[in-house]
Amino acid sequence: MAKGHRSQIKRERNAVKDTRPSAKLSYARVSVQKACFVLDAIRGKSVDEALAIVMYNPRYASTLIEKLIKSAAANAENNNGMDPSRLYIEECYANKGPTMKRIKPRAQGRAYRIEKRMSHITIILNER
Repeated sequence: MAKGHRSQIKRERNAVKDTRPSAKLSYARVSVQKACFVLDAIRGKSVDEALAIVMYNPRYASTLIEKLIKSAAANAENNNGMDPSRLYIEECYANKGPTMKRIKPRAQGRAYRIEKRMSHITIILNER
């Protein structure tokens, strides 16, 4: 158990900043499960290799993730001064976002609920 007042504990926890370049897409209209199929394919690969994989992947999530990889690579080059040829995908994950609930009319006056799921996709790069 940590000692000190909870505001002090929060201050210490927030003082450690993650300097790795990253990009995040919030409220992506794709479910976490479908996004993870693409993310699992590129985890640990170099940026060039990941872009090649994503470019020829037929899934809808791959177009979103392609933009995200390019954005993270640009952040690494411009903000952190990293060499783009040495970058690789260290972490990539999708977290659950809010779910839009819709109703579909069915036979005999019934209504079925349709859940349109969203996700928050994050990609974190690092240098080899």
